Amino acid sequence: MFDLLRVWSGFRHRFLRSRQSLLIENLALRQQLAVFKRQHSRPRLTPSDKIFWVLLRRSWSSWKAALIVVTPETVVRWHRSGFLLYWRLLSRVRKPVGRRPVTREICNLIFRMVAENPTWRAPLIHGELVMLGFEVSERSVSRWMRRAPRPYGPGQRWLAFLRNHREAIAAMDFFSVPTLTFNVLYVFFLIGHDRRRILHCNVTRHPTSGWIVQQLREAFPYEPTTKFLLLDHDAKYGSEVPDAIRSMNIRPCGLPSVVLGKMGWPSAGSAAAGSNCWIR
Repeated sequence: MFDLLRVWSGFRHRFLRSRQSLLIENLALRQQLAVFKRQHSRPRLTPSDKIFWVLLRRSWSSWKAALIVVTPETVVRWHRSGFLLYWRLLSRVRKPVGRRPVTREICNLIFRMVAENPTWRAPLIHGELVMLGFEVSERSVSRWMRRAPRPYGPGQRWLAFLRNHREAIAAMDFFSVPTLTFNVLYVFFLIGHDRRRILHCNVTRHPTSGWIVQQLREAFPYEPTTKFLLLDHDAKYGSEVPDAIRSMNIRPCGLPSVVLGKMGWPSAGSAAAGSNCWIR
């Protein structure tokens, strides 16, 4: 600050002097500056010196001709740095504008309300949050409700079951084969889920529940690795087949043929799809 006052007082003093005296003094000062520059190639400038040259650049068109200590590009860089500093400080002082961010606590409450109350809509959940003392708009509640995790549907639960227990799942079913004498043979087979491997098969003209139980005993003579056996609601099974499956420490999973077909598993309508290569 004192340096600026000293410069300003010197400027007023020189303004009242004659032109010849000013030219001689200017020449003497330039000669001394040249000597000083030879001794100190990079002089240190204080912030007040930088402010002086930035202001002088704005008010004097011939400032580049009088500049010796630094290059004109350096003064331009000082001006840009001051401009960035000014707007950085101004942005810190200003109050934040826009919508207030939704905290993680509010998001978890919205997700919990959606899961525990599936029939609630955004106005009701927004009212509950306001009564709890949270400041959030109804539009934000509606937007976060759309992001709430949904419970798994029946199809997803079924696919997760098949993935998690693929090595312990098998399925049993029949498919029919017409003969040259216009009779029908019924082929019974058991297929594993992990490798689509045929575990057991047999052929009969009259499939009864007793015959099916005997095939299961032949397929699993010892402690079976299969823990779940999928089968449809065929009348041929009756109650004997499920009871025999449970006696082997296997859980029977009775599903409709339509469901088995949609899940990509061999059923009464899609047995050929699951064992097509084996039949050929």
